[in-house]
Amino acid sequence: MGQELESLKSERDNLIEQEKQLEDGLVLLELSQEENDASVLEEVQIQITKIEKAAEDIEFKLMLGQPEDRLGAILTINAGAGGTESCDWAEMLMRMYLRYCERHDMKTQLIEYTAGDEAGCKSVTFSVEGDYAYGYLKGESGVHRLVRISPFDANKRRHTSFASVYVSPQVDESIEIEIKKDDLRIDTYRAGGKGGQNVQKNDTAVRITHLPTKLVVQCQSERSQHQNKALAMKVLKSRLYELELEKQRAQQEEVEATKKKIEWGSQIRSYVLHPYKMVKDHRTDFEMGNADAVLDGDLGGFIHHYLMG
Repeated sequence: MGQELESLKSERDNLIEQEKQLEDGLVLLELSQEENDASVLEEVQIQITKIEKAAEDIEFKLMLGQPEDRLGAILTINAGAGGTESCDWAEMLMRMYLRYCERHDMKTQLIEYTAGDEAGCKSVTFSVEGDYAYGYLKGESGVHRLVRISPFDANKRRHTSFASVYVSPQVDESIEIEIKKDDLRIDTYRAGGKGGQNVQKNDTAVRITHLPTKLVVQCQSERSQHQNKALAMKVLKSRLYELELEKQRAQQEEVEATKKKIEWGSQIRSYVLHPYKMVKDHRTDFEMGNADAVLDGDLGGFIHHYLMG
């Protein structure tokens, strides 16, 4: 209740601030008309643009009405079939989301990273902390498809790669998830690396299997087994919470009608870098020609159209 109260206070203060900005803008507009001052009119136009952007943000947040939307997120990326090509694509997606989070002042923490045999990563999991992090990112779950000239192909042929993204809400102290000790199998192993001093000589990495659901989570980002276990449990709780939310969503007809099964061949978004450049979301038909900007974290348009749709 305390967290909800703080959030409501923040929203109220934002509305009061925008009302003040609007009043100031009207005063400036009257002043520019009385004095016929172009510089003041230019200042008014800047003020209007800021107010419009704030109004859009407020409207957008109204779409995030579910309790879990306010939570942080756990984001996992898995490379699909295709070896080095798909591993490189998974790494590109990781960078895209990290850049998006950076642009929106969201903090990230690496939880698990499994490097590819030659390049990229086979899988990566990281947490995202920030206001409405899960609400903004939840629509990113699904299969992402890349079409490009492969930098790993000596013959410069065009390749298609797939990677899956899975986003779950990050459970905080206000949400109780009951996990029985008997339902867990906890394994420890030595954290992987590419040799040298960075390779752990002790079994610090932790893998937890939730036997009833067959969910498997692992963490090797921290130096101590205790820290890795705590992070792995955090991810497990988030995954179990997401499973419960999925059950609830399945009971709602409108959600069931738009629900897209996550599997190879049913991609939610395509990123084409050759023979032309375009990123298209297949659920909303929203597209951007500046693929480089998208891969650098410019996901606002895709997220907006998915949630507002």
